[in-house]
Amino acid sequence: MGSQAAYHAYLSLQSRGVLALPPEVRKRLGLDVPGAQVEVVEREDGVIELRPQVPVPASQAWFWTDAWQTREREVQEEIAAGRVTTFADGDSFLDSLPLDSSSDAPSND
Repeated sequence: MGSQAAYHAYLSLQSRGVLALPPEVRKRLGLDVPGAQVEVVEREDGVIELRPQVPVPASQAWFWTDAWQTREREVQEEIAAGRVTTFADGDSFLDSLPLDSSSDAPSND
């Protein structure tokens, strides 16, 4: 069984290497908005892959680092296992914190 392409066509490169994707493909893949990005991957077998990417604002790029995503997965595992504590409000949470002066928390001095 072979996979069937959702779209198949031949496109011509324009001057300076510009390649225009058909409007229906851009719309279906969310590439019809300003700032949309496409990852280009040249494989060893000569195939060029175009992968639509959702742009991430620079101020939020930290969230998508490998280290942060690893921590996010760990948290989701803890939640799924039921190892969580909930509080009715912020004051209840703050009241639950230890008042140990030897903690590593920075002082407000």
